[in-house]
Amino acid sequence: MTPEQFIIEKSISAVKALYGVDMEASALQVQVTRKEFEGDYTLVVFPLLKVSKSAPEATGAAIGDWLKANAPEIADYNVVKGFLNISFSPAYWNGLFSGIASTEDFGQHAPSGKTIMVEFSSPNTNKPLHLGHIRNILLGWSVSRLLEANGHKVMKVNLVNDRGIHICKSMLAWLKKGNGETPLTSGKKGDHLVGDCYVAFNDMYKAEVKELVAQGMPEEEAEKNAPSLKEAQDMLLRWEQGDKEVVDLWKKMNGWVYEGFDKTYQDLGIVFDRTYYESQTYLFGKALVQKGLEKGIFETEKDGSVWCDLTENGLDRKLLLRGDGTSVYMTQDLGTAEQRFNEYNLDEHIYVVGNEQNYHFQVLKLILGKLGFDWADSIYHLSYGMVELPEGKMKSREGTVVDADDLIEKMYNTAKETSLELGKIDNMTESEQDELFRMISLGALKYFIIKVDPKKTMLFDPKESIDFNGNTGPFIQYTHARIKSILRKASEKGISFGAESVKADMPLSPKEIRIIKILNLFPSKIAEGGEAHSPAVVANYAYELAKEFNQYYHDTPILREENAELLAYRLVLVETIAKVLSKAMSILGITLPDRM
Repeated sequence: MTPEQFIIEKSISAVKALYGVDMEASALQVQVTRKEFEGDYTLVVFPLLKVSKSAPEATGAAIGDWLKANAPEIADYNVVKGFLNISFSPAYWNGLFSGIASTEDFGQHAPSGKTIMVEFSSPNTNKPLHLGHIRNILLGWSVSRLLEANGHKVMKVNLVNDRGIHICKSMLAWLKKGNGETPLTSGKKGDHLVGDCYVAFNDMYKAEVKELVAQGMPEEEAEKNAPSLKEAQDMLLRWEQGDKEVVDLWKKMNGWVYEGFDKTYQDLGIVFDRTYYESQTYLFGKALVQKGLEKGIFETEKDGSVWCDLTENGLDRKLLLRGDGTSVYMTQDLGTAEQRFNEYNLDEHIYVVGNEQNYHFQVLKLILGKLGFDWADSIYHLSYGMVELPEGKMKSREGTVVDADDLIEKMYNTAKETSLELGKIDNMTESEQDELFRMISLGALKYFIIKVDPKKTMLFDPKESIDFNGNTGPFIQYTHARIKSILRKASEKGISFGAESVKADMPLSPKEIRIIKILNLFPSKIAEGGEAHSPAVVANYAYELAKEFNQYYHDTPILREENAELLAYRLVLVETIAKVLSKAMSILGITLPDRM
């Protein structure tokens, strides 16, 4: 039971005893007491005036007197106008903390019985993963872990966009400009090699458009009639028709990319429960479109293209199949949604996709609803803002993106440089140092991205993310290492402690009460973050807890404490802080070191 729930329960009893009225819990408001007033929590008295039929101050005093007389957990109270400020006794806080310290997996919610699928990453096989993908991947992973902490069964899935005109562009450029290069002969990761081909296609295409315009063709027409684009479109059609030459090339180049992606996922510590491939799922969508045509939900144009009219919903008409029979993204998403809900009986399906696709998912839900699927409203688009750099936006066609692998390496080097400057790792072996640098670099990268609310556009600065002070991953990692150092020293001195060290009559400082309050918030922060699909809630909670510990550590003797019982208590307190920090950061996919 939270302190707020405790006060509400006791206040209901007080109102019944004083005024003979049964109050609903929803009618009572309890909030944390404002810093300028004495007290822990505040009961808002105004909703009770109808039953008390007296002034706010008198009502507050009457309830306060009853609580103090009948609830030993409440030490004192004061009334400020219509607000009853309540102070709990040390026995209450110690009892609350004892429960926290003795709960093995504090913060973990009981099984909910719900199954949720989270689709994230979803890269195209025409280019390597970049900084934008990293935000997507880290959000998807941490949201999945957050939902698991809320007691849900979670399926982490990846849909690889391995077909379509963009894939054919890379394939065509490799045939024309690739000189038969392979990852083995070039020394490049496969996804990088294919990405270079995509950039080469764009260069070739722009040159052709320029030439056609110089010959007198209007630019818009030239963009549609450039020879390389025509060839790529023809290649896509041949692929869908099963042309062996095209399919073999497609298999070869995609194989290179998959190997490259797997290496990046491994470096980020990401594992999927299942990977879907668009090349294997788009036919489900085609079959569903056919059903929609038969039911009269969709309509066919003279050129053979298939559309869904959404004008009655305030939108426009949506293309579902091109005139040549090739599918679009919407076709595939319709089919995979039906496939997944049928296969797993999902309670919710979350798509982690950038906010430029808001319209796409609005349309997806509408069309699925028109097709009669009652689970259409169980689709949730976790829409996130773009990642920008100090120098501006990234453009993959122009090859100006921040490559994910390059960024991971840069973060490692920055972590190494910063750690060596601090000079606290001289007693570590080379392999231990390497592991620590990797831990810090990934912690910095993940935390810096996840701490921002998903909906917001963010500016990513690698140097700022590795600062050991402020709201960063390394700051929290360093806090954990500092606590572990305290616990090691206590062990070396033979000091024993455990949850049983928390005695009801232990005197507490305001800082200790403050820490217990923050620790107690952890389960509700997990619930809040899960409800909002925002791991940023947990990230910023971890920072507040780490910051509070550091202030406590600065002002309070721990190992220098001469009172054995108080020493044991404080060791339990800091150990619990370390456990909660570790749990919170594991939700974000971040490992905390024992030494730094």
